[in-house]
Amino acid sequence: MKIALIQQKASPDIQSNINTGLAAAREAAENKADIICFSELAFSPFYPQKPAGDNVLDFTEPVPGPITETFSALAKKLGIVIVLNIFERSGNKGYDSSPVINTNGKILGTTRMIHITEYACFHEQGYYTPGDSGAPVYETPFGKIGVSICYDRHFPEYMRALALNGAEIVFIPQAGAVGEWPEGLYEAEMRVAAFQNGYFTALCNRVGEEENLTFAGESFVCNPEGRVIARAGEGTNEILYCDIDLKAIRESNAAKLFMRDRRPELYKDWFDGKLHP
Repeated sequence: MKIALIQQKASPDIQSNINTGLAAAREAAENKADIICFSELAFSPFYPQKPAGDNVLDFTEPVPGPITETFSALAKKLGIVIVLNIFERSGNKGYDSSPVINTNGKILGTTRMIHITEYACFHEQGYYTPGDSGAPVYETPFGKIGVSICYDRHFPEYMRALALNGAEIVFIPQAGAVGEWPEGLYEAEMRVAAFQNGYFTALCNRVGEEENLTFAGESFVCNPEGRVIARAGEGTNEILYCDIDLKAIRESNAAKLFMRDRRPELYKDWFDGKLHP
């Protein structure tokens, strides 16, 4: 299969951003992409760069809703899978959410970010409710895919749960700023996750200068050997393509060794603070 990570700058004009995303998705499909992923909050400003006000839910929309309906129609027309990321409203709560749309235009499910951070220019706890969707893996005609939204990728428990649920590719919609972490750490983290869990990781990062942050771009894909096999540029609007051979999963060290040699009967006690039998 071929995947495409759409790295596009978001303007304050949401409809213009959606139109840009639709055009990019059509271009990716014309170039034979089977699964397309967008970055975190791809069609809106990155709201959490400023502390939340009383009108947070004004920025949200439901799933299904206008954005998912628009991209569902496109997915059905083109026969592709689309991984979105939006600020979702459900009742009186807001979630950082990734609806996954199948080739028939149906929403397979919605992954909600589980872990919510709070620090300078990432005031997310004022916007997002911790997700309640677990660590789902979606069966598509092209493979089994999981989603790890931005901050969730820092938690090995979550990344391993996706592997145990059968993920072959994990897409990471991210909003990573220039200079946010030591150089190379994002990449190292995703390389290790791919290697330890025996799947592909595909990180689609936000890009461009906004009010308080400049997002880095540099989206990339890692194979189950922990090697980067595709990389986008820094600060550029582009579509990153990558051919995926799922045979590499069966041949990975994780499939041959790590998963085989796990000791799950021990782990619960460790996590409960019982370090010794």
